[in-house]
Amino acid sequence: MELDFKVAADYLTTLVNHPKTPDEVQDKENIFYKWDSSHPYSSDVYAASLEKDPTMDFVILNFADIQCHDGEAFSEIGEFAEETMGKLIAQTKPDLITFTGDNAFDPFAYLRLIRFIDAYNIPWAAVMGNADHKGIVSEFWAAYQMAQAKNSLFDYGPENMGYGNYIINIKENGKTIHTVFMMDTHYKDETQGERRDHLWDNQIEWYKWTVNGIAAQAGYVVPSTAIMHIPVPEYQDAWYSIYDKDTKTLAPEYKDLPFNKVHEAFCTPKFNNGFFALCKELGSTKTIVCGHDHTNCFAIPYEGITLTYAMKTGCGCYWEQETNGGTTLAVSSDGQAKVSFHYIDPAKSKVKKFALDYYNINLYKRKED
Repeated sequence: MELDFKVAADYLTTLVNHPKTPDEVQDKENIFYKWDSSHPYSSDVYAASLEKDPTMDFVILNFADIQCHDGEAFSEIGEFAEETMGKLIAQTKPDLITFTGDNAFDPFAYLRLIRFIDAYNIPWAAVMGNADHKGIVSEFWAAYQMAQAKNSLFDYGPENMGYGNYIINIKENGKTIHTVFMMDTHYKDETQGERRDHLWDNQIEWYKWTVNGIAAQAGYVVPSTAIMHIPVPEYQDAWYSIYDKDTKTLAPEYKDLPFNKVHEAFCTPKFNNGFFALCKELGSTKTIVCGHDHTNCFAIPYEGITLTYAMKTGCGCYWEQETNGGTTLAVSSDGQAKVSFHYIDPAKSKVKKFALDYYNINLYKRKED
C-alpha cells in the first residue's frame, strides 16, 4: 500500500493551521460546555441523536485497538485492518460505528483512519485510549481531527473531564429508547504512580446527572451502554464468576463459546472508583464495552450488567489471530442491546503476503504494569 499523498498533505496542513491545544482554538469558549449538577439536563443541548428504523434493530459496530504506527498504516498491516473493517461494515450494515480507543499511534495513521471510516458516510463515534497521545502532535490534536470529520459525532464534552465525554440518544418515532455514553478513561493517573487511569469523580457525577435527566424527560429509566477504553475492576470479578482458577475450567454455559477468553492480565485501574456500583444503582446501563486488553474477549452478564471486552480489530501492536474482528450491539425497540462478536479470518485475507509475513505475530510484546 503506497503512501497516501492526500493524507500527507492534510497532515502538513494540520501542523500549520490546526490547533494543538484548546487555547489555540479561536472560539475556545465553545469547545467544551460548562457543566455542573445544578444545570437542568436537556437532550437538545447536551446530546446527539440518531433515529432507529422501527422495523429492524439499530446496529452499533465497534472497532477496538486498531493502533497502527505511521509506517504500518501504509503497509500490509494497515491494509489488513482496513480490509477487516470493510468486511465487518459489509456484513453487519451498522447504523453507528464506534471506536473504543487506541485508535492509532501516530498522526499520519490517525488521519488515514479518519479518512477511511468517514468515507462510508455512516455516523461514527470514538473515545480516546491510553495510547492516543503517543507519537501524535498532541491528544487534543487527535480529538480535534475527529471532531472536524464530516460523519463524526465526537464531542469534547464538559470541560475538565478530558476529551470526548458525550451522549448519543437512539430514538424510535422520536422517543429515546437507548443512550450511548462515550467516556474518556484518560491515559495515566499521577496520583496512583502513573498507573492506568480511570473515570474521574466529575465524570461519574456527569453520568449520574445525565441518566437522571434523560429518565426525567422520558418518564422512565432509559436503557444505556457505556463505551470506554480501560475496563472497570469488576471485569476481573465477572471472569472469576464463570472461571474456576483451581480446575482452570469454565462454567458449562460458557465453555463452548468461541469468543470467551482471558489471555492476558486484567489491566484495570488499581482502585475502584465506584462507577460500576453506580450503574447498578441507577439501573440504566446494562452493557459496558471496553478495549485495551487485546487478547481478552468476552461478554459476561454480571450483577445485571453485561461486561464486554470488544474483539480486537487488526494486528496492530499485538493480537491473536483467533479473535480478529469487531463487536456489535443490536438495539431492539424496547431499548435492550444484544452483544455479538464477528470474526474475520486472517487466513482468508486478500492482503498480499499477509498470511506469510504477519499472521499470528505479535509486533510488540506487552510490558506488564
